[in-house]
Amino acid sequence: MTSPLVCILDYGFGNVRSATRAIEHVGARAILTSDRVIAENADGLVVPGVGAFAAVMDGLREVRGDQIVDRRLAGGRPVLGICVGMQVMFERGVEHGVESAGLNQWPGTVELLQAPVVPNMGWAPVEVPPSSTLFDGLADERFYFVHSYAARAFVLGVTEDTGRFAPPLVTWSEAGPAGHSDRFVAAVENGPLSATQFHPEKSGEAGLHLLRNWVATL
Repeated sequence: MTSPLVCILDYGFGNVRSATRAIEHVGARAILTSDRVIAENADGLVVPGVGAFAAVMDGLREVRGDQIVDRRLAGGRPVLGICVGMQVMFERGVEHGVESAGLNQWPGTVELLQAPVVPNMGWAPVEVPPSSTLFDGLADERFYFVHSYAARAFVLGVTEDTGRFAPPLVTWSEAGPAGHSDRFVAAVENGPLSATQFHPEKSGEAGLHLLRNWVATL
């Protein structure tokens, strides 16, 4: 049986080499490209991202990544966002008082964490919802985060568009010490669209296990 083909979207942002190696390590074929035909038709698409929300959106639009994501999801084809690649799936991002439009796959705002120390950097546990596919076998593991912004709320009702899929599964984490922490969205599983705020490609065996779980759904 041929291994699934995963496109790592190359638009100038993200840990693309690390993501490519990690996808290959878990048994998929990986191709780093901005070619629209490949990106739209691969078995899976990974949208990585580091840096500023607005800059990542500019990079995505330059390679028509916004259209690629829309078309894949309209056809039920899997997409995985990582770090800022997850953040841009939300309606908007606010950085330094500047509001930027995101891909609007989910309502909500990505904003500065309200934690004593920002950026939130290091290994942290996550609160996994029941029946998660991404986190199957990983409920007690820690993952590697490095970010200053996040979605601090997730509200999504079943609409005409989302009603085809089960309600989103939201995984949470916290930045800062107990009693002074800020709760934020660590991952979302929403039909063909999945995303993680942490970096699975930098999260050791736990991260590889998560990527293996995702590849197994392709």
